[in-house]
Amino acid sequence: MSFVVIVGNPRPGSRTHSAAVSAARAVAGAAGIDAEPVVIDLSALAPGLLLTEPSAVIADALAVVASADLVVVASPTYKATYTGLLKVFLDRLPSGALEGVVALPLLVMGAPQHALAVEVHLRPLLVELGATVPTPGLALLESQFDQLDSVLAEWANKIVSAVRGAVTAEVAR
Repeated sequence: MSFVVIVGNPRPGSRTHSAAVSAARAVAGAAGIDAEPVVIDLSALAPGLLLTEPSAVIADALAVVASADLVVVASPTYKATYTGLLKVFLDRLPSGALEGVVALPLLVMGAPQHALAVEVHLRPLLVELGATVPTPGLALLESQFDQLDSVLAEWANKIVSAVRGAVTAEVAR
C-alpha cells in the first residue's frame, strides 16, 4: 500500500505538518495499514514550483502522489481556503491524475467559522483531479492541538470503514 501525506504549509516544521502526519498515522492504525506514510512537505519544494519546467524532485513528488493508494492532503487555512502553495503543486497534476487515489482532506484553522472550507474548497479540488474522497474532510481547530491524539483517534475511528472500503475498491480496479 502506497500512503502519502502532502503538507501545504509554506513553513517547514509547521503544526500542519505535525497534524497531517499524526492524522495519517491515526487512520493507518484504525485501518490496520502497516505502512508509514511518505511525507511531501511543500515548503521544501516551494522555490521550484513556479518554474516553467518542474525539477526532477518536483516531478518525482507529483508521480508519488499520482501513484498513491491513499493520500492525506493537509493545509493551514489562509483566507478561508487552502494555501496557494498547495494549489500550485496540485495544479501541476494533469486532469484525472488522482484517479484510483483515495484522498482525505484536512485543513488546520484558527476559527470554527472556517470549518466548511475543507468541504467547499479542498474536497472539490481533489475530486476534480479524479480522487475518491469517501469521507468528510477534517476541519482541525488550532485550539484542539492540546488534545490532538484524542481528536484524531475519534476522527479515524469514524471514517475507518469508509476508507477501508474505498481503498479496497480502488486497489481492486
